[in-house]
Amino acid sequence: MKRKLRMGMVGGGVDAFIGSVHRIAARMDGLVELVCGAFSIDPALSKQSGEELFVDPNRVYENYQEMIEKESQLPEDVRMDFVTIVTPNFVHFDPARLALENGFNVIIEKPMTFTLEEAKQLKALVDSTGLTLALTHTYSGYPMVKQARAMVKGNELGKVRKVIVEYPQGWLSRLSEREGNAQAAWRTDPKRSGKSGSMGDIGTHAAHLAAYITGLKITDICADLNTLVDGRLLDDDGNVLLRFDNGANGVLIASQIAAGEENAVRIRIYGENGGLEWIQEEPNSLYVNMLNEPKKIYRTGNAYLSDAAKHNTRIPAGHPEGLLEAFANIYRNFALTVMAKLNGETPTPEMLDFPTVDDGVWGMAFIDNVVASSASSEKWTKFVV
Repeated sequence: MKRKLRMGMVGGGVDAFIGSVHRIAARMDGLVELVCGAFSIDPALSKQSGEELFVDPNRVYENYQEMIEKESQLPEDVRMDFVTIVTPNFVHFDPARLALENGFNVIIEKPMTFTLEEAKQLKALVDSTGLTLALTHTYSGYPMVKQARAMVKGNELGKVRKVIVEYPQGWLSRLSEREGNAQAAWRTDPKRSGKSGSMGDIGTHAAHLAAYITGLKITDICADLNTLVDGRLLDDDGNVLLRFDNGANGVLIASQIAAGEENAVRIRIYGENGGLEWIQEEPNSLYVNMLNEPKKIYRTGNAYLSDAAKHNTRIPAGHPEGLLEAFANIYRNFALTVMAKLNGETPTPEMLDFPTVDDGVWGMAFIDNVVASSASSEKWTKFVV
């Protein structure tokens, strides 16, 4: 197959921040082109978005149901290959379900669905159809995160003993949902966001990052969720103690009321022989501290890095790569996987290195378990998927 993959989009109109991020990421490596969309629940805004994005007016749809139905009726050499879903959480499941049922691959924002049961239904569809679903847990796309993963997998730290991961933000320090902030309004609304606020929105990112780098599974948790801004309907702050399947323990912090913070994702992992640290606001550096050795700083773009880190790096050392490039790594690896399948080939491990439907199911289970643990009188509760 010598062509670009054709992408459709649900949500992400010109008035939406995350839609433009996805479109930039999709275009970055020249593997994807936007051919259709249902960009807004407002048909007029969807039409306007299509015009500004230079999409064929005949393929700008009023809703995702119409888009999937009409695209499925087009010839194979014209119809979209996959759909990107960038809507609020409560409008994730149904367009993903319809897309899979009609033979389309899917990229979807996290958390994957509104409920764990919906997530399991999507997994069953992916398993039965053989189609590909990618989940945009963006932070796993950074080259130095992949370097950290390779070092842990290569046992350079020895057996992992301690994981500390945190995601503090400050943008919800006030009751912004009542002050005209549309993003705050839906993210703090249990009818649109789900049963958790901070843990569902950013705690899932932190949990996925810890699992991705270490390869460990959480077995038990002790959670404490808080709503610290008066009048808010969902948690805006939380702390979780973790136990992992190799005997390691950890701490996860997710807060959206950490006034003054931006997106200060940080993870520290300690093994028998040393530790490492990655900070999202300085993403080109990985700090490595081995016992009885000077501190080392690994930097993006250098020859000494792992194959996985090199595969996901585009520019020479010293030139910053950030969120958009990390996002694009998910799109590129997804696109290469889909292309390989369309060609009857087996995707390589490098191609398959992106969050999948299994990560989506686990993420929804994480939300359920944290909410249940916080509400329980038990100190520790078993993690159940």
